[in-house]
Amino acid sequence: MTGTDSPRTPLRVGLVGYGLAGSVFHAPLIAASGDLALAAVTTGNPERAAEARAAHPGVRVAAKPEELWAPGAEELDLVVVASPNKTHVEVATAALEAGLPVVVDKPLAGTAAEARGLAALAEERGLLLSVFQNRRWDGDFRTLRRLLDEDALGEVQRFESRFERWRPKPKGGWRESGAPEEIGGLLYDLGSHVVDQALVLFGPVVSVYAESDVRRPGAEADDDTFLALTHANGVRSHLYVSATTAQLGPRFRVLGRRAGFVKYGLDPQEAALRDGLRPGSGGAAWGAEPEELWGRLGAGKSPLTGGGTPVESLPGDYPAYYAAVAAALRGTGPNPVTAHEAADALDVLEAARRSAREGITVAP
Repeated sequence: MTGTDSPRTPLRVGLVGYGLAGSVFHAPLIAASGDLALAAVTTGNPERAAEARAAHPGVRVAAKPEELWAPGAEELDLVVVASPNKTHVEVATAALEAGLPVVVDKPLAGTAAEARGLAALAEERGLLLSVFQNRRWDGDFRTLRRLLDEDALGEVQRFESRFERWRPKPKGGWRESGAPEEIGGLLYDLGSHVVDQALVLFGPVVSVYAESDVRRPGAEADDDTFLALTHANGVRSHLYVSATTAQLGPRFRVLGRRAGFVKYGLDPQEAALRDGLRPGSGGAAWGAEPEELWGRLGAGKSPLTGGGTPVESLPGDYPAYYAAVAAALRGTGPNPVTAHEAADALDVLEAARRSAREGITVAP
């Protein structure tokens, strides 16, 4: 875990949780990295344990997270927490106290105070604590960042970001539970992504207004939420997360003084991972988008009627996150997503929850 480690020796990773996040996102990306090796997985589900062994031959499967760092267990260089949201703080705390660096899937915690407590513990122990905000490496977001760096739009006035789905029937499970301790609902799920992206692009937020609804029959947690953020630099971000959108809007609509950028469609990496594809496998470039999904840059005419100039999407690059984590562990690069950044996003999410509940604008 230092700069003296041989780059040819993969860092050994223990993965806590083998549900959707663990099996579809983390395990494949860890396994595809040349600098990391998936050494152990924890799951109490026999079917998931069998799936983990089949997908990753030689992996050790444990029933409980603490078995990863129990006396006599094989040495690990990193613990990745991909278990349900309500367990994130408890498991991350135990791993840090055992002397292990940690990656936690978003949201890092249920509150900003808990996130900052974890950050303080990691700093006290001199350990890496990083948060898996994979959507920073979506191709459309990478493309938008490049356009902003090039000042292609002029001064940005409004940023619209949508993460919308059409799922008229609830699927159930903890992600859609209304129990507060589960930290379910779209505000803390997809909202974690769109808020993080807005903060990365436009910086601190000074006010938050939100509308949050439970629209589907039988649903318990918010499934249709809107956030209006005012950034300290004057940019206004309008963010939408929904499972009830029968007609999907643009993923991004960014309006500047000289031009606007409109982009439809979702980065292809999640779909590829769900289909069993892996970075580096197959003939197609990983994360590449077809031309018909490229965004358009221009002014005065709708992109739906040919207005604007097509902007080739940069390829999505989820593997870059774990490459950066490995570099940080070896002392050759920074933490790609810090716990303090996650806490700042949680400040906004907590303010949004209060705003929606009380019908007021809130300063985070």
